[in-house]
Amino acid sequence: MSKIKPYLQVLFLVFCLITYAQNSSSTSNQDLELTLEQLLSQTHLLTERGEYYKAKHNLNKALDFAIKINDKINEGIIYTKLGKLQYLINEPDKAISSLSKAIAIQRANEDLINLGLTYNIKGVIHSNLKEYETALEYYKNALSNFENKDGEKYQAEVYLNEAIVYLKLNQIESTQRKLERAIIIAKKYELKRVLSSSYINNAKAYFKNTEYNLALDQAKTGLDIAIEDELVLNKNEAYLILSKIHQNKNQYKSANLYLNKHLHLSDSILNIQRENMGSQKNSKLIVDYRSAENQQLNDQITEADTDMSLARITTILSISLITILSLLTLSLYKNNNIRLRTNNMLQEKNDELVTAKEKAELASKTKANFLSTVTHELRTPLYAVTGLTNLLLDEEPKEKQIPHLKSLKFSGDYLLTFINDILQINKIEANKIDLDPEDFNLKTKIENVIAALNNSAKDNGTKIHLEYEDKLPEVYIGDQLKISQILINLLGNAIKFTKQGDIWVRVNKKSVKNSVHQLQFEIQDNGIGISKEKQKQVFDSFSQGSIQINRKYGGTGLGLSIVKGLIKILKGKIWLESQLGKGTTFFFELPLKHVRPKKKVVKRESKHLENIKALDLDDIKILVVEDNKINQMITKKILTKMGLICDIVDNGEEAVEMVKKTTYNVVLMDIHMPGISGFEATKRIRIFNKELTIFALTAVTLEDKMHEFDEAGFDDIISKPFKQETFEKKLYTALSKKIKITT
Repeated sequence: MSKIKPYLQVLFLVFCLITYAQNSSSTSNQDLELTLEQLLSQTHLLTERGEYYKAKHNLNKALDFAIKINDKINEGIIYTKLGKLQYLINEPDKAISSLSKAIAIQRANEDLINLGLTYNIKGVIHSNLKEYETALEYYKNALSNFENKDGEKYQAEVYLNEAIVYLKLNQIESTQRKLERAIIIAKKYELKRVLSSSYINNAKAYFKNTEYNLALDQAKTGLDIAIEDELVLNKNEAYLILSKIHQNKNQYKSANLYLNKHLHLSDSILNIQRENMGSQKNSKLIVDYRSAENQQLNDQITEADTDMSLARITTILSISLITILSLLTLSLYKNNNIRLRTNNMLQEKNDELVTAKEKAELASKTKANFLSTVTHELRTPLYAVTGLTNLLLDEEPKEKQIPHLKSLKFSGDYLLTFINDILQINKIEANKIDLDPEDFNLKTKIENVIAALNNSAKDNGTKIHLEYEDKLPEVYIGDQLKISQILINLLGNAIKFTKQGDIWVRVNKKSVKNSVHQLQFEIQDNGIGISKEKQKQVFDSFSQGSIQINRKYGGTGLGLSIVKGLIKILKGKIWLESQLGKGTTFFFELPLKHVRPKKKVVKRESKHLENIKALDLDDIKILVVEDNKINQMITKKILTKMGLICDIVDNGEEAVEMVKKTTYNVVLMDIHMPGISGFEATKRIRIFNKELTIFALTAVTLEDKMHEFDEAGFDDIISKPFKQETFEKKLYTALSKKIKITT
């Protein structure tokens, strides 16, 4: 029996441990919630007293309880409080990690108020780390979560924190604007600490602007509130700024008085911090556990005196087991720490990615809105330019007017292409611009470009010379509009920077293979030149020689960037040589295939126009919905030339009423109009007339908006300014389905 006794003791010990574990696990959620509430209450008191380490210990226990009862709201709050404490005890990395966890939990639970508080604390940390832009982003996120009525009182502190950042950045106007908002809200909700700090920081702003009397008034107001409410840190801050103000006003006695108060209070604060940040008893639990463990082993050895041999074996086995379990526990602890650190890093990176994604989405949305607006505003007047030019050319102008009209048409076509490329420069950079190759006369094209820009050159007192290599073929196949855009950009650049000088445009052949000529173009000027330092970045977007040059000569700095992109798309290359004060030469090479010139054909009406005139047009009625008077006139003239009669209205409401009263075959609907838009007008028409053909005649950007046209009920889209042939083709297709062809 004596040999069996030690084994019974071990079994009894195991049974006790299992029973204890079962009893522990059966603790009710209600008890845990009560314990959690008590821990959070104690933590608040400890934090108020500055006992940060004890408060941190309580928060860790509270976090365990919250996780056990799956209380996500309190789990997020605890991570926020833990992050704040970790920063106070100089653990910024851990603080950011804890706050990132809080953000993830609060975002998932849509806990907007606590999410805003967490964003605010994270902003403070980044501000103190001098990461000001990041801090401002977090403050912005915090304010967006406090937009409802319940969150208004929390906005005061965020505005105050934003003001502190702007003050550090010396943006005084922004500082005072934010402080004004903080003061209004702080007064409303009697937030004395925020109110006091706002006045003190306002004093600092006035001090930086050397407005010392206003600074003095604000600082004293902030100090009075701090003294009344025993706000020690605010008092200390107020003493320091008051000392500086009096010193700059040459009131040295008052300056010295406030400085002594500041130093005395700073010493007191420092002593308190030393007491609270001293050595902690974090290892007490481990020591108690080890003592209890050793006592248990000694008791076992004493009780086993009757059989020393077996007791010794039992002791060795127990120690070995405990050692193995300790090593296993240590290993699990280390692995858990590694896993936690890894998870923290992943969480931080994920949080950064979420923030970056939000920024990218906002930037993308802003860019899309900007492009849509600019496209519409530019294409609308351009429709008038190209439309009127085409009409004038078709109305047998005088011989001397034809060159001017052709130059105007050329400039309009170029401008349309230029606008499209500018607004879609990302397509150029992504090499997604489509090529439109056609036969053209290169020499004539260059002469047209020079003629179009010659007036600008004359205004600068500059002459343009063309040197086209002898016996070099003139007709090639290629994208002539893009080549024109390259030449106009480079030649326009040369004109801009050359006064009372000369510009040479040279074209030479470098090599020929299978009718493909490798041509070298030169645009040389004797203008101001480009420094070697700036030559390296001259092809970058928005790049100019210097701020002075930008102000003097103007321009966006996009021209050469577009040129480089277009030349790359055309499989060419570009480079330059320049010397300050002596001029610049741009060289570029393009491969162009030589083709035989085609015989000139007499211009005749397009096939589609002939087809339209072959229809029975007596009962055809077209409604034009357009708010721009010039565009109304142009569209009406185009339709009249086709033999079509139209009614015109200038808003969506009238369009709906006209369609109700009159039978139309086609409606040409503008999109942006006063009152209801073209989208809304079309939706209303579709309620009572689903058969009517409705074309969107619009200058808006079509990318990313196609679904809106489909949902509204448009049959097709004609983008302004349109090609005449495209317009005629779509109109004929619509009309031919509804009326007979005349014999």
